[in-house]
Amino acid sequence: MRRLLPPPGAELSDEDLVAAYALPAGRSVRVDFVASLDGAITVGGRSAGLGSPGDKRVFRVLRALADAVLVGHGTAAAEGYRPVAADSAVGRLRTGLGRPVSAPVVVVSRRASLAPGDRLAVAPTVLVTCAAADPDRRAELAEAGVDVLVCGEDDVDLLLALDRLADRGLEQLVCEGGPALLTSALAAGVVDELDLTIAPALVGGEARLLDRALGAVVRPRLVQVLEEDGVLFTRYAVDR
Repeated sequence: MRRLLPPPGAELSDEDLVAAYALPAGRSVRVDFVASLDGAITVGGRSAGLGSPGDKRVFRVLRALADAVLVGHGTAAAEGYRPVAADSAVGRLRTGLGRPVSAPVVVVSRRASLAPGDRLAVAPTVLVTCAAADPDRRAELAEAGVDVLVCGEDDVDLLLALDRLADRGLEQLVCEGGPALLTSALAAGVVDELDLTIAPALVGGEARLLDRALGAVVRPRLVQVLEEDGVLFTRYAVDR
């Protein structure tokens, strides 16, 4: 993997890649997506069809640097999410960086759709939902060890959710989708960074980065571009 912007340099080691994505202390929400040249974010309903070794490498680094992984329930279910394990590549990288081995997965679901018995329905998973969600489901999940946060009445209040997560020491979040959560996060003005991998592929007919129109155009600022095997790894700052 090599740097294209800022000015090109030598091949990036694992340590260089960590430094390239490091953030200053404080609260932040960075979004990590892979998309094709025509804007598709999945092939056959999953992102793996657009991935590459470099994309997996960046994915692991972003998870290793984060306090928690933020994801919509639909994406977590479709992609087969599970807790970050100590013996996983991410867990080992976190250990090498002197960070806690595991980063909680924070599942956002207005209906508290995470089911008791699901592999994410255990500690240290956090469920962000709203008061309109089934109270019995919320109680079952809490009993299973899930930290259930009720943020909002009829829909999830993301601003309140981020405050509640920060109170738990989960300040720096990497959001891994899906489109509905990204759209809501942009509309709420809580996104600080978009880390978009651009795969050299044309897919058509698949889900796109955003699932509906925004109230106003968001214009991120390009701050970094890396490249490997024709895949571009872009980093955009989003001004709130």
